[in-house]
Amino acid sequence: MSKLTATVQSGDWKNEKHVPVIKAPESAKKDESFLVTVVVGEEIAHPNTFEHYIKWIKLYFKPESGKFPIEIATVSFDAHGEAGVFTDYCADVMLKIQESGELMAMSYCNIHGLWENSISITCE
Repeated sequence: MSKLTATVQSGDWKNEKHVPVIKAPESAKKDESFLVTVVVGEEIAHPNTFEHYIKWIKLYFKPESGKFPIEIATVSFDAHGEAGVFTDYCADVMLKIQESGELMAMSYCNIHGLWENSISITCE
């Protein structure tokens, strides 16, 4: 039996256009909102054409005490040149946390599949 996790790819976002880049503070105060930005194609632009595009970005948070990540947001990119409309692959999310943990992001390219990245965040 195949496992979905075996198909998820990662890499250095500075050299790989599919890896989601997570921009967030290194620490946040408990119960105070902070901004998380997830971008695909930060250093190397990803194409946005009918043939090759990022379909979505998902953001998760896995608390240190938790076994599973919590899905925070999903942003879908549905315009790939239709009527001359194109999107840049960027998602902004305001978030509050109760404890330290990991921010995790995943993106889906219609040709190159699933990509992931994560960063740690400390809750003060």
